[in-house]
Amino acid sequence: MTLRTAALALTLAVTLSGAAVAPAEPGETAAGADGEAVPQGDDFYCKERRLGTWFYCEKLKPAPGEAAPPVDPRTAAERLKAIGAELEELKARAVLDPTPDNVTAYIRFQREQLNRASTFADYWQRAIWQNPELDYTLQRPVSAVAKRAWTDQRKGDRDRVLAAISQRYGVFYFFASDCAACTVSSPIIKGVADRFGITVMAVSMDGGPNPTFPNYLVNTGQYEQMGLSGNVTPALVLFDTVTRRPLPIGYGIMSQDEVMERIFTLTNVQPGSDF
Repeated sequence: MTLRTAALALTLAVTLSGAAVAPAEPGETAAGADGEAVPQGDDFYCKERRLGTWFYCEKLKPAPGEAAPPVDPRTAAERLKAIGAELEELKARAVLDPTPDNVTAYIRFQREQLNRASTFADYWQRAIWQNPELDYTLQRPVSAVAKRAWTDQRKGDRDRVLAAISQRYGVFYFFASDCAACTVSSPIIKGVADRFGITVMAVSMDGGPNPTFPNYLVNTGQYEQMGLSGNVTPALVLFDTVTRRPLPIGYGIMSQDEVMERIFTLTNVQPGSDF
């Protein structure tokens, strides 16, 4: 009988008898013809031959199961409130009963919250750096160099607007002859008007004169028509000749820059767009 015929006969015999021959797993041993254990698979290379440590010599161990941390059912706002309450309790305990343990517990817990706040501030700053739409300093710079550039541009825009404002707007200036603040305010108002060619209608609330505005009117209801009340002087009102609407600028003494800035804001800046 040839070797091939013998192998075929053995295969048929195993099949008919229902026996199954399982190959040895790596690291297992099989019995030889004389019953002696014969190294199989990885044992032959990893243990008997000692050829070194290879990836197949180390058996993978399943990772130990880790219990999931318990979920806090409270909302973030509730947790933050609880932290604040605990901090106040530890503080009160340390003040009323200043033992080493109480003071240490308060300092340690406070330090934890300071670290948390510092981390929050750090992320806040990084978010602003990386998201320009969140950076308020792009609208109103705070650094000296950027603020100077913004101020120069703002003054340029303001002066261009005020230079053309006289074509549409006029100013009502209400004063009283015995008003000390009016004596200071009158030259300031005249300086702005002369610079930009704005017409000023000076109105005396008590009928008395004003050296700065000799061509004044006596109030016959103009104060109330401009939407003012209380007879407060000095009072400055911008009047729109197109819409026929008064725009009160302010009361009391104002510098020239302040008067110009208010006129620019009232006539050229939408509410909420420049803050």
